Amino acid sequence: MHREPHHEQRNGIIVAVTTYALWGLLTIYWKQLEHFDAFELIGWRIVASAVVMAAVLTFTRRWQNVIAVFRDRRLLGTVTIASLFLTVNWTSYVWAVVHDHVLETALGYFVAPLGTVMVGVIVLHEPLRLAQKVAIAFALTSVAVLTASYGRVPWLALAIAVSWTVYGYMKKQVPLSPVDSMAAETFVLVAPALLLAIALAGRAGSIPHSASNGQLTFAICTGLATAGPLMLFAFAAHRVPLTIIGPMQYIVPTMNFVIGWLIYDEAMPTDRLIGFALVWIGLIVLTVESLVRARRLRVT
Repeated sequence: MHREPHHEQRNGIIVAVTTYALWGLLTIYWKQLEHFDAFELIGWRIVASAVVMAAVLTFTRRWQNVIAVFRDRRLLGTVTIASLFLTVNWTSYVWAVVHDHVLETALGYFVAPLGTVMVGVIVLHEPLRLAQKVAIAFALTSVAVLTASYGRVPWLALAIAVSWTVYGYMKKQVPLSPVDSMAAETFVLVAPALLLAIALAGRAGSIPHSASNGQLTFAICTGLATAGPLMLFAFAAHRVPLTIIGPMQYIVPTMNFVIGWLIYDEAMPTDRLIGFALVWIGLIVLTVESLVRARRLRVT
């Protein structure tokens, strides 16, 4: 009688690991389209995602949930703001990948959880625990070290971290499932994205003008590459406790770090490695403290 929940959780963990691995491999996916304009790629991604989400809603008969969003002006406003930050995140990430800044995407997603802590403090007025103070101090030191290493502020990493943090916060204000929320966000963006794709299509180096059959297939399938992992994550999130699935989020930036450094040969001098190490130390402190705190709460 008690084996079914354990079986469900095990399946959820397998799916969660698979999902995060797929998200990590998206870096290699986008690299296949590095010869195209990042903004054009985002236009294609949003339009293709909208098509996929429309098919999902039709298959699952969930259209009424998304239609209700567009009838609620307040909820639509929240979804629109979330979608704008998602666009900033996607654009920063894709631009970084196609311009050989994969390591900065890794840094951005490593820093993002610490940004969530800051949102809790600034917006929700939550008190900072000692471990959180330590983690933030390491993160700020890391940014300073990496600024010196790069000779500039790692603005792509910060754009990714900030946009993902705010997007996550806005998502919590939306009473929708991950699937319905993603559908609503892409539908809000689809008209301007389509106009952008059409406007950039006339250029000599655009996807319609210069893409090979393989590249065109990759571009068309960006919607599936975006929505597919989301469907898997929705499955896993209902079966795996947050204390388990939370630390798994580091799989993606870890993969990006390895991919950028070892596959695409992005520079990794000692000072840059130290900068990343400082972020990792902060995240380890934060994760361990969160796990211990969650265990104590379960006991009490």
